[in-house]
Amino acid sequence: MSGRDPGTTRPVTSSELLSVVASRELAGHRTVFAGIGLPTLATELARLTVAPGIEVVYESGVCGAHPSRLPETIADAVLITGAEAVVSMPTLFGSVLQGGHIDVGFLGAAQIDRWGSLNTSVIGDWDRPSVRLPGSGGAVEVMANAREVFVVMRRHTPRSFAGALDFCTTPGPDRALADGIRPLGVGVTRVVTELGVLAREGVGDELRLVAVHPGVTVEQVRAATGWELRTAGTVATTAAPTAAELRLLRDDVDPERVYLR
Repeated sequence: MSGRDPGTTRPVTSSELLSVVASRELAGHRTVFAGIGLPTLATELARLTVAPGIEVVYESGVCGAHPSRLPETIADAVLITGAEAVVSMPTLFGSVLQGGHIDVGFLGAAQIDRWGSLNTSVIGDWDRPSVRLPGSGGAVEVMANAREVFVVMRRHTPRSFAGALDFCTTPGPDRALADGIRPLGVGVTRVVTELGVLAREGVGDELRLVAVHPGVTVEQVRAATGWELRTAGTVATTAAPTAAELRLLRDDVDPERVYLR
C-alpha cells in the first residue's frame, strides 16, 4: 500500500515501501545472494542503513560487489569494478553456495505456496501458458544451499499466493524432502509483499502473517491469499518508511529509477 513521504506531499510508491521493509529484514546478516530488481534495491539500502558490513554476491560470480550505480542485469560491468572477487560459475555454485557461505538468499517470484516453494516459469498450463516467465536462473541452488531465503513480491493476490503452484520452479525444503533430497538451508523464512510480511521457521512450518502495512487489515491479506492463511498470535504493523530511508533510496540507491516504480 502506498502512502505519503514523511514531511512532503510526494507519494510513497509500493516499490519504495517494499524495498524499505525488505531492507530492514537484513539487519544482522552478513552475506546475501541477491537477485536483480527489488532484492537489489533492498540490499543496497540495507548497506546504507541497518547492515553496513553486508557482503553482496551475484549470480554472475561477483562477490562483495560495491557498484557505483544499480546493476541492470547480473552481467552489468558496474558490478565488477571495486568488487572483492569475481569467481567462475563452478566456484560460485560449487564452493560459495554449496559450501554454506551464504546467510540469506534474496529472491523474487511470480507465485509462492504456503511452504515457500516458488514459480518463476509459467502462469497457466505449461503447453499453453498465459504468461511465460524467465525461469529458475540460480534460484534452485540458492533455495537449497542458503541458510535461509527471503522473498519480495510486488503483488499479493490469490493467483500469486497460490494454493497450488502452476509450476514448481524452485522447490522449498518440504517439497525437496518429499522427493528424497535434503537441502542445507531451511528455505523461505520471510516474504515481503505489498500488503505485509509473512514468515515461517523452517521445515514443517507454513507461512503465516506476522505484520501488515499501515492501512491494511488482516482480513484483506487473508482475502488476497489462495490458501487459509494462519496468523501470528499478534500481528504487528510495519513502520512506515522514514524520510531518511526514502531520501537514501531515491537519491543514492536508485536516482535513475531503474527499479523504483
